[in-house]
Amino acid sequence: MSALSSTRTDASSGVIRHGRLFVLELSGDRIHSMNIDGSDRKTIVTDCHLPDGIVVDAQAGHIYWTNMGVPNLDDGSIERADLDGGNRRVIVARGITHTPKQIHLDKDASKLYWCDREGMRVMRANLDGSHVETLVETGRGEKDSRDQTRWCVGITIDSKSGKLYWTQKGPTKGGLGRLCRANIDIPNGQTGANRSDIELLFDQLPEPIDLELDLKNRVLYWTDRGDPPRGNTVNRASIDKKSAPEILITHLMEGIGLALDVPGNRMFVTDFAGSVYSADLDGKNESNFLYAQGNLTGIAYAEI
Repeated sequence: MSALSSTRTDASSGVIRHGRLFVLELSGDRIHSMNIDGSDRKTIVTDCHLPDGIVVDAQAGHIYWTNMGVPNLDDGSIERADLDGGNRRVIVARGITHTPKQIHLDKDASKLYWCDREGMRVMRANLDGSHVETLVETGRGEKDSRDQTRWCVGITIDSKSGKLYWTQKGPTKGGLGRLCRANIDIPNGQTGANRSDIELLFDQLPEPIDLELDLKNRVLYWTDRGDPPRGNTVNRASIDKKSAPEILITHLMEGIGLALDVPGNRMFVTDFAGSVYSADLDGKNESNFLYAQGNLTGIAYAEI
């Protein structure tokens, strides 16, 4: 399929589906929907509370996003709305999660997963926000929260293999970022704070942010802020082979959001300077099709 194509025919139903991007604008507290080239842009949600991560459940017609809130107020939340922004509702209220960041949808299990930065946790809940669980806890209390190596930010899962992946970004441009993996289910008799199955995949990364997983090819992708040459990049690495990460895209201006369209062989990336990029999954054919759009954070791709 052409990198510029926004349509695809569902082989089982014959229905033509159109690719859309959903982009969070932190500086405007807004959510935008647009075609994959930036055209037909619509503001579908306003008055968010510092939005950071977004996922789309196209089948159910919903978007879910995180509101970081003001970190020292512990007022983060998670909301849901229809694809056009209607029927908006809070599903994880303020005070339950501290600073929710990237969010991941496990449609088959009807679960939402997210990272809580100052809360120093990896968390999940049912799609209606009930049954909130802490799967990983890297610290607790105000003193620990000042240690940015404990901050959990990016998240994705491999539900078939039962694996959970997340980033701990470290201090700004500090070169202490980590990428970790563990079983989704906590070992019996253990907790998120003392579980023994956490595996360190990569460390001494500049500042890893969002994660996405290409399960077909068993490849993990992530954005990384921080200083060049490894910072402000998009990277990938095999999840089965211990090999050095491959840098795919460079010279981002504080790279944040990442979304994959694996069947279409393309990725979409946002940065804090307000750009939206597209590229092939190997980083070729990079295109900066929007720029100076405010401070952009999360991005999601969906066919609807």
